[in-house]
Amino acid sequence: MDMDMEFKRKLPVPQEIKKQFPVSEKVAKLKEERDREIRDIFTGKSDKLILVIGPCSADHEDAVLDYLGRLKKVQEQVEDKIFMIPRIYTNKPRTIGVGYKGMLHQPDPSKKEDMLKGILAIRSLHTRAAEEIGFTCADEMLYPENHRYLSDLLSYVAVGARSVEDQIHRLTASGLGIPVGMKNPTEGGLTVMMNSITAAQHGHTFIYRGWEVETKGNPYTHAILRGYVDNEGKSRPNYHYEDLQELVGLYAQKEYQNPAVIVDVNHANSGKKYEQQIRISKDVISSCKQSAEIRKLVKGLMIESYIVDGNQSVEDGVYGKSITDPCLGWEKTKKLIYELAEQW
Repeated sequence: MDMDMEFKRKLPVPQEIKKQFPVSEKVAKLKEERDREIRDIFTGKSDKLILVIGPCSADHEDAVLDYLGRLKKVQEQVEDKIFMIPRIYTNKPRTIGVGYKGMLHQPDPSKKEDMLKGILAIRSLHTRAAEEIGFTCADEMLYPENHRYLSDLLSYVAVGARSVEDQIHRLTASGLGIPVGMKNPTEGGLTVMMNSITAAQHGHTFIYRGWEVETKGNPYTHAILRGYVDNEGKSRPNYHYEDLQELVGLYAQKEYQNPAVIVDVNHANSGKKYEQQIRISKDVISSCKQSAEIRKLVKGLMIESYIVDGNQSVEDGVYGKSITDPCLGWEKTKKLIYELAEQW
């Protein structure tokens, strides 16, 4: 025996899932229109502020869709200033490898893993978000080989702090036709993040899902600043004016296409104190007003928000409350969005 690994069942490939559960013409058109508007923001043709906003993890379909319905009503009122890309994060990285790993693994958070049910559940949720509410959404590319299960539905992808140095994440990002945000790693090194952007903006030939594939490079790959944790375990922010100026300088050192940053206002930037997202968001907007270079570079904010403030354990069962990182509740979120629209 050459490995201690049980092969349980062969799962359907993305092409089979897409054939079985195809997107409608309405959704395909919606994605095309939203993708175009997002590209216009990244190229500077539009100066709207992107909000990649929503729960830390998508846990229950009903609560997530309820949240998105509320978000849509607010989006319609601020559409001249703000473009929302809701977070439907269906994969969750775990620092020590244990805990809820997201809807892909556990479509019901209280039950054991079921990968086939998970694949169908995440496709259903993203499809309903587009079909019923009118949002094409963002997800984290935690497992690059799974991306194609949702590739006809997503408008934005984030590569997390623990994945940003991984070669297959960089190569896969180079072949996606939508913006991919590269987070700075957990220890804070911006060079690693910039190297990832460089790699993803170039074309490559590599093995993907058993195929030899060739990519042309993704001109919309960009930075996400999310803060970092120092050697003593303390959160260190990197959203301040000086940090943004440093990033302007790093972009100027090489020829990057469409220099851009999305600022993640939670995680190590807030020390996971979710209420601080309000102050940090406004601080970033203030920096944009003080520097034309920063204003040109900052394309948006990443905000963790749900229906109920804070977080809970899976067993608590509070509707619309995060079961992973703490999130900003709906009333505070709505107020913040209106304030950002006024200030942008």
